[in-house]
Amino acid sequence: MLLTEYRLDMVVQALRAILPLEYPADALLRQFFQRERIGSNERALVAETVFGVLRHRLFLEQACAQPSVTANQATPRRIALAYWIKFGGYNLREITPLLKRDEGDWLGSVKAIDADELSLSVQAELPPWLIEKLQGSMTDAAILELGRSMQQPAALDLRVNTLLATRDEVLQILQAEGMDAQATPYSPLGIRLKGKPSLTRHPLFLAGKIEVQDEGSQLLGFLLAPKRNEMVVDFCAGAGGKTLMLGAMMNSQGRLYAFDVSEKRLANLKPRLKRSGLSNLHPQLIAHENDSKVKRLAGKIDRVLVDAPCSGLGTARRNPDIKFRQSPQSLSELTQKQAAILAAASKLLKPGGRLVYATCTFLPEENRAIVDAFLASHPEFIVCPAGEILAQQKIPLPAAECLQLLPQLHGTDAFFAAVLERVNTPKIAAELPK
Repeated sequence: MLLTEYRLDMVVQALRAILPLEYPADALLRQFFQRERIGSNERALVAETVFGVLRHRLFLEQACAQPSVTANQATPRRIALAYWIKFGGYNLREITPLLKRDEGDWLGSVKAIDADELSLSVQAELPPWLIEKLQGSMTDAAILELGRSMQQPAALDLRVNTLLATRDEVLQILQAEGMDAQATPYSPLGIRLKGKPSLTRHPLFLAGKIEVQDEGSQLLGFLLAPKRNEMVVDFCAGAGGKTLMLGAMMNSQGRLYAFDVSEKRLANLKPRLKRSGLSNLHPQLIAHENDSKVKRLAGKIDRVLVDAPCSGLGTARRNPDIKFRQSPQSLSELTQKQAAILAAASKLLKPGGRLVYATCTFLPEENRAIVDAFLASHPEFIVCPAGEILAQQKIPLPAAECLQLLPQLHGTDAFFAAVLERVNTPKIAAELPK
């Protein structure tokens, strides 16, 4: 795309509005586009640059603070120019007409920076506090591999609604329309699209036959494996992507509750529910994890999914700003909330019932540590090996006691899941195998 002063100005304005990161970047970008009625080409350039900058923010800020540059030059303008020359595919000749005095020499030095000589934090594009936490469980080489994998944009994954269509039917339609659509390697319901085609007006979407859902998220449903006529609870349902999948797996039979503390998120579920063809799903707004609506179901539920509120760091391919909006303080608050939610949700299960505790993060303190602490204080629960459950459903994904998906290994967002079963006779508490 041809770079012009106008397009540079639009990018600079967008970065100025978004980079403080007081709110999620995607929401701030939507607000920016509502204020600035710009053409589709400009929108594409702004969106690509903003998210590219967030993926490479630590490198770009360091590049803008080189000794050859005057102090405090990590401005939105400089950051945009540095992104374009280093990562955006533009050469100096294309950018030169936009440059001020001395910016050409500076951009040449940016282009020449050898990333391999920079700190692990900058190479991995992970804040120093996060590097420090990961070094307790990963080698520096593994951290770098993880960080680099999250600098790549995520593919667009779809889930086929099996109440209304089969995966083969949907694949044939999408491929006949010229889309590069392939079956996902693990989820039997998933389709992966290359590129980012807009599907919100596609007949398949409008008919409820497909939903956008990462393949890793789909695998959580197969770990829970709800059956027809069971009583099932999605404890932190959000906008209901996983809930809709569970309802389809139940063939719309039995009773499925979607609990959430956000009225807005549950409102976003309503149009999706209408399209889905489900009749067994019951959204329930709750005030907190110990709400009376929760307590009245104690001991009555067959299966519970706890997709717990978490740091969301595993979604950094889609939400690169998440790395900069979390902190050790916010993490401490989240782990307390996760422990409380898991304890409350566990009371719903009848003996023999199954609970899946899941997060979209790779930090052990939000994952194994929460489960270990829960098992130590709840001897009536045992761990069911996640790998065995997936194998029973012919899903070719090796896993140990717990499932840990990582983008560099599985091509999905980073997800953790532990499958817990309430047994009739309490067992001696034991930590998960390390």
